[in-house]
Amino acid sequence: SFDINDQEAIFSYNKFFLSYLRTFKRLDLSAIPMAADTGPIGGNLSHEFIILADTGESKIFTDKRIFKVNSEETKLTKDSLKNLRSKFDKFYAVTDEKFNKEEFEKNVPDEFRLNTKGIEVGHIFYFGDKYSNPMKSSVDYQGKKQFVKMGSYGIGVSRLVGAIIEAKYDDKNEIMKWPLSVSPYHCSIIPLVTKNDSTNLEKALKISNYLKEKKITSIIDDTEENFSAKIK
Repeated sequence: SFDINDQEAIFSYNKFFLSYLRTFKRLDLSAIPMAADTGPIGGNLSHEFIILADTGESKIFTDKRIFKVNSEETKLTKDSLKNLRSKFDKFYAVTDEKFNKEEFEKNVPDEFRLNTKGIEVGHIFYFGDKYSNPMKSSVDYQGKKQFVKMGSYGIGVSRLVGAIIEAKYDDKNEIMKWPLSVSPYHCSIIPLVTKNDSTNLEKALKISNYLKEKKITSIIDDTEENFSAKIK
C-alpha cells in the first residue's frame, strides 16, 4: 500500500487487519493477530496471524481472553477500525521474538496465560518511508514533495493447507474435513456399484446433473467398494 501520510497509511494497515480477520473466518479458522518482529523488512508495526496448532513452528504467548474479541460490527471507517485494533491491543499476544516474561506475567493473570504453538498464515507490515525515501519515491502533494508511506501484506496460501488440515482433521475417524469455502466439491454422491448392475450409477449421474444445474459441485464415487469403505 502507498499513502500520503502516516494517518492514511495506518488506516490502510487497519483495513488489511480487518480483511484478514474476515478472510480467515470465511475459511472457518480462528486466526489470532499477534504483535510480531518486523525482521529484515523493517518498520515498527507488524502483526502475524496465527492458527493454534501443536505442530506449529511459532511459539506464542497470549491472554486467552483475546479469543473472545469480536470484529463483526467493525466498519471500514478510521474510528471503527481504530477501536477494533484497541480491543486486540488490550490483550497481551506476541510471538516468541517479542516475548518478555516480565511483561507477560505483569499484564496477564495466571488463569488467562497461554503458552503454546501456532502456524503463521498471514503477516502484515507498516514501514513508512524506509524504502520510498532512499529510492526517492515521492509525490507532489499540495505543492510539497512527500515520500510515500508504505505497507505490505501477505497470506501464506500453501501454509493455509497445513493449517486447515491441522485445525479440521478428525482424529477419531481419520478423515479430513475441508471448510466449504475451500473444499474441492460441495458434496459427494456415493452409489452402490456392482459389475452386473449400473442402475445406481445412472441414478447418481442424474443427481449430479441436477446439482450441476443448481450450481452445486459434486463428485461421484463410481468404484465397486462396499458402502462402509466408501463412507470412510
